[in-house]
Amino acid sequence: MAMPTHTHLPKRRRLSPSPATATATEVAPLDSLADELLFLVLDRVAAADPRALKSFALASRACRDAESRHRRVLRPYRADLLRAALARYPSAARLDLTLCPRVPDSALSSLSSAPLRAVDLSRSRGFGAPGLAALAAACPGLADLDLSNGLDLGDAAAAEVARARGLRRLSLSRCKPVTDMGLGCVAVGCPDLREIALNWCLGITDLGVRFLALKCKKLASLNLSYTMISKDCLPAIMKLPNLEVLSLVGCVGIDDDALATLENECSKSLQVLDMSNCQNVTDEGVSSVVKAMPNLLELNLSYCCHVTPSMGKCFQMIPKLQTLKLEGSKFMADGLKYIGISCVSLRELSLSKCSGVTDTDLSFVVSRLKNLLKLDITCNRNITDVSLAAITSSCPSLVSLKMESCSHVSSEGLRLIGKRCSHLEELDITDSDLDDEGLKALSGCSKLSSLKIGICMKISDEGLMHIGKSCPELRDIDLYRSGAISDEGVTQIAQGCPMLESINLSYCTEITDLSLAALSKCAKLNTLEIRGCSSVSSVGLSEIATGCRLLAKLDIKKCFAINDVGMLFLSQFSHSLRQINLSYCSVTDIGLLSLSSICGLQSMTIVHLAGITPNGLMAALMVCGGLKKVKLHTAFRSMMPPHMLKVVEARGCIFQWIDKPFQVEQERCDIWKQQSQDVLVPLPSYRII
Repeated sequence: MAMPTHTHLPKRRRLSPSPATATATEVAPLDSLADELLFLVLDRVAAADPRALKSFALASRACRDAESRHRRVLRPYRADLLRAALARYPSAARLDLTLCPRVPDSALSSLSSAPLRAVDLSRSRGFGAPGLAALAAACPGLADLDLSNGLDLGDAAAAEVARARGLRRLSLSRCKPVTDMGLGCVAVGCPDLREIALNWCLGITDLGVRFLALKCKKLASLNLSYTMISKDCLPAIMKLPNLEVLSLVGCVGIDDDALATLENECSKSLQVLDMSNCQNVTDEGVSSVVKAMPNLLELNLSYCCHVTPSMGKCFQMIPKLQTLKLEGSKFMADGLKYIGISCVSLRELSLSKCSGVTDTDLSFVVSRLKNLLKLDITCNRNITDVSLAAITSSCPSLVSLKMESCSHVSSEGLRLIGKRCSHLEELDITDSDLDDEGLKALSGCSKLSSLKIGICMKISDEGLMHIGKSCPELRDIDLYRSGAISDEGVTQIAQGCPMLESINLSYCTEITDLSLAALSKCAKLNTLEIRGCSSVSSVGLSEIATGCRLLAKLDIKKCFAINDVGMLFLSQFSHSLRQINLSYCSVTDIGLLSLSSICGLQSMTIVHLAGITPNGLMAALMVCGGLKKVKLHTAFRSMMPPHMLKVVEARGCIFQWIDKPFQVEQERCDIWKQQSQDVLVPLPSYRII
C-alpha cells in the first residue's frame, strides 16, 4: 500500500502593511515605543486600577516583557516564590514581604545578585542571622531594611545586618533582644545611615546610643522611644550635625535634670521633636528644650506636662514652630493664651482631650493664628458656639478640623463650618448636634475628602443628598450609628462620590442590599463596615465582591442574613481582601473554607458562628497560609488538636481567644447613645498609663 504523501505547507507569517499602504490611523507596534514613554503609560494605568497591569501583561509577549521591566515593587504571597518572582521581574528595586507571615532563612538564602534597594520584613517571622547574612550578601545595593517586630532578632542578627554597608535606613523597632553590642556592630558597619528606629529596643542604653552618634554622623532621623536612655546620651545626640527628627516618646529616664544638660548644647539642624508621654518632664524641662533647639518646626508634648503661662512664653524662642501637639494636656490659667501670643507661625495645633480649655482662651488663640490650617479640639466638652464662631471667622483657610464629642456646640454653630471654611478637606464632627441643615451648609466644602459624622442622630437621607451632589472628591465617610440613614442616602453618596474608598455604615439598621448595590459602583472602595446591618444579605455582598475588586477590609459582624453564598463570591472576586469580621453571620464550614482560599487574607474574626465545626475551622486554618491573626471563641480551644494549632502558629499566625457571651439583640442608636452618656467618665487630667 502506498504511503500517503505529506504536503509541506509554508509557515504562516503575519503580514504588516507596507509604508506605502499604511494609513495615518494605524498605531505603531508596542515594542517600538521608548521605555520612558511606555512606563509613563503603565504608571497611568496602575494609578487608575492596579489590576489592569496584570491584564496588560497577558495581552502579548511584548506587553509581558514591558510589564516585567516596568515593575519596581514586589509583594509576593509566598516566600518560596521569591527566586521565581525576582527572575520574572529583574528591575524590581523594592521587596515587600509583609504578606508573608513566615519567611525562613532558606527563602532569603535563595536570593542571588538581586538589584534590590529596599526590603520590608516588618510583619514576617521565621528568619534569623543566617537569612540576614544571605540577604546582605545577595543585595550589595541594599539601602532600606525594615526588621520591625523582630521579637526573636538579637545581636547576632544585628551583626549580619552590619554587612550591608550601604544601608541608609534601618528599622529595628521592637527588636527587644538587641543590646548595645548589636547596635555597635551596626554603627561600625553602616556609617552612612540616615535613619534608624530603635523604639522598644529595651536592651539599648546610653552607651550604645553614644557610640552610634560617634560613628554615624550623617544621621537625620533617630527614634529612641520607649528605651532606657537617660541624660548621659543627650549631649552626643545633640552633636549630630544633620539630625532633623528625634523621637523620645515614653522615655522615663528623660526628666528636667536630663534636659537641663542641654543648656550648653545647641542643635540648629533639629526640626521635629516628639516627647509625648515623657511623664517626668515639666514646663522647666520644656524651657530647656526650646533654648537648645531654636529651629524646631514641629513639637509634640502630648500627655507630657501641665501647660503653664511660663511654658507658653518660652515658645517665643522657637519662632519658626509650625506644628504643636498638646493632646491630653491640662491647661493652667492663661497657658493657652500665651501659646497664641508666642506661636503666631503655627499651621497645626492639636488640643485633643485637653482639660482647662475655655471659649475665651481658644477664641483668643485662633484670632492670633492667621495661618492655621489644621485644628484638633476633640473631646473638649466645655467649648460652645462662641469658640466655633471664632474659629470659622479667624481661620477660613482651615483644611482639617476635628471636633468629635464637643457636646456643647449646637446645630446652629456647626452650620458656620460650611458657610465660612470652604477649603476644608477633612472634617470630624462625630457625636455632635449636626442636622440636615448643617449638612446642607457643609456641601459648600466641595474639597472634602474625609467626613466623619457618626452618632449624629439628627441627620437623614435629605442631608446626605447635599453631600453627594457637592463633594465629588470624598474618599472616606463615617456614618456609624446614624440610625436615620437609609438606602436613599447611601445611594446619593455612592453616585455622587465615585472616588469613595472607605465607608462605615455600622448599625445603620435601615440600609439593605440596595445600598450595597449602589456602593458596588465605587470601584476604588477598599474598606466597608456594615456591622449590625441585619437587613443586608449575601445578595448585596455579592454585588460588592464583583464590583469592588480592591476591597481589603470588611466588617459584617451581626449581618445575620449573610451566608456561604456571600463567602463564595468573596473568594472568587475579592483577591485583595486582607481583614474580615464574620462574627454572628450564618456562615458554615463550606463558606469559611472557600474564604480561606484568598491568598492575601491576614486577619479573621470568627466568634459565635453557629455553623462552624472544629474540623471545618481547622481545615480552613490549614488552607489559609497567609493568616497572621485569628480571633476565636475560647470554646474552640479545647476542641482543636494542639499539634495542629502549633503548626498554624509556626507559620506566623497569632491566636486571640475571646470569651464573650452570645448576644444577638441590638439597641436602637438613640438608646445606645443615651446609655453611653450615662456612663461617661471625666477625662483624665493629663497623665495616661
